[in-house]
Amino acid sequence: MSSAAMRSPRPVPSRVTQAVCDDAVPGGCIQVHVRLDELDRAIIRALVEDARATYAEIGAQVGLSAPAVKRRVDRLIASGAITGFSARVEPSALGWTTEAYVELYCRGKTSPAEIGMAVSRHPEVVSACTVTGEADALLHIRATDVRHVERVIERLAAEPFVVRTKSSIVLSRLINGSLQNG
Repeated sequence: MSSAAMRSPRPVPSRVTQAVCDDAVPGGCIQVHVRLDELDRAIIRALVEDARATYAEIGAQVGLSAPAVKRRVDRLIASGAITGFSARVEPSALGWTTEAYVELYCRGKTSPAEIGMAVSRHPEVVSACTVTGEADALLHIRATDVRHVERVIERLAAEPFVVRTKSSIVLSRLINGSLQNG
């Protein structure tokens, strides 16, 4: 067997597909393809772990110079692979110690965009997604207490397209993960 055949295969860059939507674009949305190599993935892991890390600190972790890391981060931002930076805040520091998941059941052919626009008006909704199954959307809510959750659900149920809701209050969080192995 040749030495080339004995070597481990070279990692194949992954491809990230992102939909970019803009009213000025005919058809509304376009697909953007971004290729990520192992260095890109390592940089993203470092940023997920600590978005305030300097380019030099990240470079020391991944084996690049600070300017090379900056160039890659700039490219990842421009391509849409990195969509922003944010602070992780302990919800209890804000007094939001109760959380719930709420399934929305919508009337007719309510579009995901319509659902998204409506639920984004409620600051207690920290994430929302369309889902398979009977429900049309699943919302993650954070609130100060159960009564606050109830008021949020009442406001959501009052949206003109909502037929009904089904909710579950979180008792304890078992895993609180993030994209660190990406």
